[in-house]
Amino acid sequence: MSQDAQRVVEQTTREHWGYLYACLVKHLNDFDLAEDVLQESILTALESWPSKGIPETPRAWLLQTAKNKAIDRLRRKANFESKQESIGLFNEQHAAEPDSPEKLVDQMIEDERLRLIFTCCHPALSESAQIALTLRTLGGLEVSQIARAFLVPETTLAQRLVRAKAKISKAGIPYKVPDSTQWPTRIHSVLAVIYLIFNEGHSAAERDDSGSTDLCEEAIRLASMLHQLTPDEPEVMGLLALTLLHDSRRDARVGSQQEYRPLSNQDRSLWDHEKAETGKQLLKQALQLGKVGPYQLQAAISAVHFDAADFESTDWMQIRLLYQRLYELNPTVVIQLNAMVALSFEKDVETALSAMDAIDFSSLEKYQPYYATLADLYRRSDQLLAASKAYKQAISLSDNQTEKSYLENQLANIQK
Repeated sequence: MSQDAQRVVEQTTREHWGYLYACLVKHLNDFDLAEDVLQESILTALESWPSKGIPETPRAWLLQTAKNKAIDRLRRKANFESKQESIGLFNEQHAAEPDSPEKLVDQMIEDERLRLIFTCCHPALSESAQIALTLRTLGGLEVSQIARAFLVPETTLAQRLVRAKAKISKAGIPYKVPDSTQWPTRIHSVLAVIYLIFNEGHSAAERDDSGSTDLCEEAIRLASMLHQLTPDEPEVMGLLALTLLHDSRRDARVGSQQEYRPLSNQDRSLWDHEKAETGKQLLKQALQLGKVGPYQLQAAISAVHFDAADFESTDWMQIRLLYQRLYELNPTVVIQLNAMVALSFEKDVETALSAMDAIDFSSLEKYQPYYATLADLYRRSDQLLAASKAYKQAISLSDNQTEKSYLENQLANIQK
């Protein structure tokens, strides 16, 4: 019974943390108090359920217990009277939840989680604060987990959370879903945060950071949640498709000796075809809505790679054209660089290097992937002196040991 109770507590916490936290924040208007009473209710469940039995609706039990703990705390504070109206509303709205029609409960969950997502990703907060708040409040990750994943001291991460919560309170950042006029820019901010979380997880996997939280899975979970809450948003579908397609190649990116394997040298039988097919179906649905955006285009590029039987049969013209379309929507030199790589395989490497002469890459002088890409292009065109120089620059800028080892091996091979 004890093990069953612990399992249900863990499962309920994992699945409903964001909803429970959102409900508490909404009515208490206090991130710290909401977190404290939610944690206390979980501890109470671990102590109570093994002996008293698992409640019929564990989620509602945790919410009710957290609410009671919040009321007890507020009664002990001088400002309780100012909170009474909020707590009264809290009681009224949630007392009947266990018996509420499932559709109404689901709608309430959607409203609260959406509010919390947009509050965490408000543009007034710094990017690092948005990420930390999203992972803590919606993901339910511990401060130590988030700090370890982003390779920062736990005290630094904790301070970010404190400052972010204080700014929300001081600046009066509204706890609500923005209106239709703000939606395009605000949803972009939310998607950007989730994609940053995914990319950090991607980097952690390649450097074999086994102590790191799996941020890729967390980002996919957050993207899935956002898709459930906004099922008709094509760029939300696009981001979810992109993360699934990228993650489907995870097991093939690093070899048995933890050596980095580029796309050209991956064992495609290790790709997760079920995950990729789910991503492709989402992408298809998104494109049918006729509002193409950057995440959909990036997902489409990943899908083209997935559809190729091997590296040599990749449709590089299609990839180059997709990068060109992506550049029209998001004109950055990094996208131009990726288009040149596609051109080097579609045509030949000399054509790509010639085309690159007309592009100003000066803004990438500290960008490690630029030098790694340049080194590979020079290597393929037998310009070994230039390749050697680019490899050395890429190595000096790399903080990923797995990637650095790969570049060092490439450099050693051309110096033989």
